[in-house]
Amino acid sequence: MMTESDLLHIARNAFASDKPARIAVAVSGGSDSLAALQLMATADGSAVHAVTVDHALRAASATEAAMVADHCARLGVSHETLIWQHGAIAGNLMDAARRARYALMADWAAARNISHIVLGHTADDQAETFLMGLARGAGIDGLAGMRPSWRQGAVNFVRPFLTCRRADLRAYLLRQAVAWIDDPGNEDEGFTRIKARRALKELQPLGFTVEVLTGVVANLRSARQALRIATIEAARICCREDSGTVVFDREAWGCSGAEVQRRLLNLALLWISGAGYPPRGSSLNRVLRAIDNGTDTTLAGCRIRMSEGSFRVMREPRAVAGLACPPGQLWDGRWQVDGPVQNGMELRALGAAGLRLCRDWRATGIPRDALVVSPAVWYDESLIAAPLAGFGPEWRGRIVADFSQFVVSH
Repeated sequence: MMTESDLLHIARNAFASDKPARIAVAVSGGSDSLAALQLMATADGSAVHAVTVDHALRAASATEAAMVADHCARLGVSHETLIWQHGAIAGNLMDAARRARYALMADWAAARNISHIVLGHTADDQAETFLMGLARGAGIDGLAGMRPSWRQGAVNFVRPFLTCRRADLRAYLLRQAVAWIDDPGNEDEGFTRIKARRALKELQPLGFTVEVLTGVVANLRSARQALRIATIEAARICCREDSGTVVFDREAWGCSGAEVQRRLLNLALLWISGAGYPPRGSSLNRVLRAIDNGTDTTLAGCRIRMSEGSFRVMREPRAVAGLACPPGQLWDGRWQVDGPVQNGMELRALGAAGLRLCRDWRATGIPRDALVVSPAVWYDESLIAAPLAGFGPEWRGRIVADFSQFVVSH
């Protein structure tokens, strides 16, 4: 059992570098986030702000946000509520809500020169996340648990209480006479995390305790760091960026080892597709088998095309069909196109029809499959420029962050 002194020590040492001038705590009203707020405010109340995201998914959410605001007022901490404006939500609701929550908080903090946002996740969350990864058949990345910190835009998110048990934080709140809100979603077994929480209780007699599982996560994080270093070196040897695609040397790929191969392929797919998460392990295994067999395939909006001595990962045409933006904005999340812009022009994929207008495209040496998914400048249905296909010499197209940088940063 952690003492109040132990918890305050963690709060005072929450940041790896010098203490930031202004921080915020993300507060939902649950026990973990309220304890994080109470501890951070006690450690350095003058620099602490609080932010609540109302996802507008439950009738009680506005009332709960107001309760957090009242508590912050009594504590002397400034507080703001951010409301997620959304319509019908297709797909994974929890994932969509999580993405929206972090984006809202990052934008809010950046606008107020708040450099760090503290999250109240605990060792219990870490153990549950590990079990969820096991259920997905995740690789080492998916089993290495929640990140202690990461940067999103100009804002750093930190989880200083990952070594603390939820029971320790609740005991601290009880001593402080602070009441918390029990989210009814914590009883809904339709959510994977709640299933993992229930499973964790059932597994305790077999020795699968929170402490044991968080120890496993720590070991896996160390192993992942070693793999990360090996992956960076393998990327230097066996793959190269070419016109927005990643080309792998098949001989060097074969010498990389299975886990490094998984990581390299995941990185190529993420860099090209811009997805926030790698594909499921079963889908990735299918593609790895196809590569071993020399068979073309697709995954995550990308195409994998085999040749005798190499294979190439590139964008899939249907993934960019209909994707349009004005010149000057990033197209498909990676491409910057510069040139003599006029009103009404937009960036769209070159496509097969556009490529037929580029008579000298073969002289570029870029494969046809890569050119048809490259950015082009259009005015209505008229092709103005296709920088990679050699059409429109006054225009230039470039990737804003190359693959080698992406590998190192991930």
